[in-house]
Amino acid sequence: MKEFEKYAEIIRNCDALLIGAGAGMGVDSGLPDFRGSEGFWKAYPPLATLGIKFEEMANPRWFRNDPKLAWGFYGHRFNLYHNTYPHLGHYILRKWADIFQIPSFVFTSNVDGHFIKAGWADQILECHGAIRNLQCMDSCGQPVWELKEHTTKTFNICPTSLRCESALPSCPKCGALARPNILMFSDFFWDPSIHLIQEKNLQKWMVNHGSPSLLIMEFGAGIHVPTVRSFCEQTWHDYACTMIRVNPQDNHAPNGVHTITEGALETLGSIHQILEDQN
Repeated sequence: MKEFEKYAEIIRNCDALLIGAGAGMGVDSGLPDFRGSEGFWKAYPPLATLGIKFEEMANPRWFRNDPKLAWGFYGHRFNLYHNTYPHLGHYILRKWADIFQIPSFVFTSNVDGHFIKAGWADQILECHGAIRNLQCMDSCGQPVWELKEHTTKTFNICPTSLRCESALPSCPKCGALARPNILMFSDFFWDPSIHLIQEKNLQKWMVNHGSPSLLIMEFGAGIHVPTVRSFCEQTWHDYACTMIRVNPQDNHAPNGVHTITEGALETLGSIHQILEDQN
């Protein structure tokens, strides 16, 4: 508990908060953990039968070779993310930013949109894209658009084959097949336009708030796809600021980085209780 009191004091005294979030952040919302083939296949048994691993399925070639299976996988994920709410930890972070008037920014590899739901809009960089956005497979010039037609309904996915039985999303300009605006493996045709806007917003934010008084809090960032970990560590190094890594598994860190070996929700709840008791 004394350790969490120390972290509570760090939060009170920081001048800005940079939040790094990997897949582990979503586990407390009930989202599946794709760490390793066993975790992925537990979430998607039909792909286990076919022997398809996550890094093989998360590849744009399926939208050409087998679009119904591709949209079965991503349609299922859209249903899951759309119908799952951000856990309390997201709102605790938002509350800290509001109550203590701490400028905050989110850097996340998660495509679920949960930080958007929790109140971050322009202060977010979704480095791998977002499942709510689509792009044209034929790159006809249609800008990235939001998947609004499915906001009140879900994709119909066959539970045994994982193939999509609904009409597949199409480009509003040319009618070609649409795909999620998510950066996949071996993805040479991802449209980065939204990402570039978010990246500029982050750069502006760092100009204003990057300093030794910056606090970096990283949650559930794994080592298999280390985008979030690398970004947080590099930012910590560049600004000689304070960094807290929260991860029950991949919690090793460079000397000088604080580590918490609990999950995101448990950690945030414990620190928040201390902050409330001190008020």
